[in-house]
Amino acid sequence: MVKENLEDVEARICAACARAGRDRSEVTLIAVSKTKPVPMLEEAYACGIRDFGENKVQEMMDKYDVMPSDIRWHMIGHLQRNKVKYLIGKTALIHSVDSIRLASQISEQSVKQNVTTDILIEVNIAGEETKFGTSREEAAALVEEAAKLPNIRICGLMTIAPYVDDPEENRAYFRQIKELSVDIDSKKLDNVHMWILSMGMTGDYEVAIEEGATMVRVGTGIFGERNYGV
Repeated sequence: MVKENLEDVEARICAACARAGRDRSEVTLIAVSKTKPVPMLEEAYACGIRDFGENKVQEMMDKYDVMPSDIRWHMIGHLQRNKVKYLIGKTALIHSVDSIRLASQISEQSVKQNVTTDILIEVNIAGEETKFGTSREEAAALVEEAAKLPNIRICGLMTIAPYVDDPEENRAYFRQIKELSVDIDSKKLDNVHMWILSMGMTGDYEVAIEEGATMVRVGTGIFGERNYGV
């Protein structure tokens, strides 16, 4: 099932890139493997997937220990400050930095371990009360403040768009994230790059790609429905 699903997702990514006049190499597919057992991850790995996304630190650590060492692990879920120390040096990218307190903790632990940690600033672009993330209005200020911290590197923005039946409803939000990234990039801040726009999930990643996503986070589309009973 995973192989067939990946083939379908890949075809859709290629088609979305073609519609947007973009090269396929500009978009990284992150297989969101939260709640999924290791054999399913191994199946995706065998198909060439090297970027995996997890929501919980403990689950990522458990899988980190048994999966191949060339995997790039992405922390995409809400991150508690007391869990940061477990991730440092083991995660390729932390997508979900939404406060200066969290950025400071990542910086502090990165200094302790003498590594530089790549992060994205999470923006709650739709202003949903149930979602984490800084507001669009406060995003630039957070970027500016976090950029001054040692041993972290700001690589772009991340958003989780609303869950909708029609992905077209999220196009405006993705467009706003792209515009925000351009605005921030124009400030030419030290230690700030807007290389990465992590936006788009199973239901709307094609629209996200059309609007400039460089990373899409696909779970259900690859692994099937999640099992939250595990």
